[in-house]
Amino acid sequence: MILVGQYDSPYVRRVAVSLRVLGFDYQHDTRSVFGDFDAIQRINPAGRIPALVLDDGEALVDSAAILDWLDETVGPERALVPPRGIERRTVLRRIALACGAIDKIGAATYERLMRPEALRWPEWIARCRTQGLGAFSALAAESWPANSALDQAKITTACALFYARMADPETVPPGRFPVLDRLSAECEELPEFAATRPTEYVLPRG
Repeated sequence: MILVGQYDSPYVRRVAVSLRVLGFDYQHDTRSVFGDFDAIQRINPAGRIPALVLDDGEALVDSAAILDWLDETVGPERALVPPRGIERRTVLRRIALACGAIDKIGAATYERLMRPEALRWPEWIARCRTQGLGAFSALAAESWPANSALDQAKITTACALFYARMADPETVPPGRFPVLDRLSAECEELPEFAATRPTEYVLPRG
């Protein structure tokens, strides 16, 4: 199978980490939605990443759909999201908060880096940062026992925090949420995270 997208996208990275945690082999297609848009759109008509091209040629699009397929494939005993009950609802709530943080920090970053300076909307940037920070605050209030089993909530939260600190570092600096600092450090020490760690955040133009 082929994972399409660069690891500086936290959505691509959470899929890559999950693939490795669950023992799937994959090739990595690092084409960019900016520099290789036409090629990406042939895989996903929406022109978005990640996509996972299966061995039979089927393309799964959107990280949530990909992760759902991974969990279905390995079965409930190994799935990274519990199959039912309060455990499932807890993991899904945390994933939703982490994805909300990614989306809002990403929106603020695009406004700052993509839009010409004279046309930027400071109030919108501030609002998006406030929303992203609210999501991280809620995640920090959750219970994250040290060395607990790795699940999709931990994977997505760690990817979200790493992304935020690359894309908009002043929003969630180290020390602001010690609980999330510990969770991030614990995850980033794992080989699955080390192998997918981007070295910098670069927003291509054109």
